[in-house]
Amino acid sequence: MMPDLGQYATEVLTAYAGSLALLIAVVVMSVWKARRVQRRLMSVEQRREKSS
Repeated sequence: MMPDLGQYATEVLTAYAGSLALLIAVVVMSVWKARRVQRRLMSVEQRREKSS
């Protein structure tokens, strides 16, 4: 399944690993920020309901 990369195998696999790590980091940070924003929005909505 994996093509023969020859002398560049280390560089190519390192690039793949780096790209995968960056992609995972972006997804994790996006989920983390979305949850944080959701908590803040719920807090604001609860304060608004109390004042009404």
